[in-house]
Amino acid sequence: MKKFLDDPKQFVPQMLEGLALANPDTLVYVPEYNLIQRADSPSVDRVSIVQGSGSGHEPAHVMNVGKGMLSAACPGDVFAAPPVDYVYETVKRLASPRGVLLLVNNYTGDRMAFEMAEELSVADGINVRTLFVDDDVSVQDSLYTVGRRGVAGNFFVMKAVGAAAEAGADLEELVRIGEKVNAVTRSMGVALTACTPPSKGSPLFDLAGDEIELGVGIHGEPGRERAKIAPASELVDTLLDALVTDLPFSSGDRVALMVNGLGGTPISELYLLYGIAHKRLAAQGITVGRNYIGEYCTSLDMAGASLTLVRLDEEIEDLLAAPAEVPIRVF
Repeated sequence: MKKFLDDPKQFVPQMLEGLALANPDTLVYVPEYNLIQRADSPSVDRVSIVQGSGSGHEPAHVMNVGKGMLSAACPGDVFAAPPVDYVYETVKRLASPRGVLLLVNNYTGDRMAFEMAEELSVADGINVRTLFVDDDVSVQDSLYTVGRRGVAGNFFVMKAVGAAAEAGADLEELVRIGEKVNAVTRSMGVALTACTPPSKGSPLFDLAGDEIELGVGIHGEPGRERAKIAPASELVDTLLDALVTDLPFSSGDRVALMVNGLGGTPISELYLLYGIAHKRLAAQGITVGRNYIGEYCTSLDMAGASLTLVRLDEEIEDLLAAPAEVPIRVF
């Protein structure tokens, strides 16, 4: 393993500290709880939005903390759900008179941590709701979930509810919007290589030189099948066939299309995949109204990509188009 690190146990704290030091005017770091929060949160004027999950998926979720997105994120260790007390203390710190919305990718550990923290917070009199994201069509149940997994589609839920919160929507309205976006979002990924967690020091699973994992989870969980590598056009067809038929998406639909890198894929390859997917959708009468190409929810250094489709309507498209300010900068 070759990685930039000191002590693997300090990988997450050092990363979070660096993030805060790079954004001193907008972010606050609370090391006791792995907490990154907006410097101007909580606010009496808006619902606080919190997401956790394990680390290793950056820029999700700590790098999505900012105006028009998350109010805070409290990640666990790499690929590990945050402890209950991290989430509970985060909710208490972010408690707003308008309430707190917890966003949770559908993994068993994350659900347990956030549901228990919600119970403790409600007992304290905090107005808090939890919304689960489960956009992955790859498998119905996995080693870590009951039901579908939450993967890169979580970005669209964060963006929509974040925009609505910034505009002053109340907690019940945010839940409605989040559930609506989740219901029309579908994702599926493919891995070309495994990833290497810092504490393990070796690849999380084995793939032969000519093998891929179709439908891989963002923690390296098995997908639909272990298959032989194929041309990019064939892989895109496989992913889109699963996505389009699942909702289903239909001719005449207007969609957002995301090509998400899993951590180790060059941006040039992501644009190659996007071009193929865009044309395939157009051939089916599906119009790409918004596009997202880059790394949104990764799996450390895994080479691979996922595709996400969101069926757009006027409300969702307006929320996705609303301004946001987060630490990721392109220039």
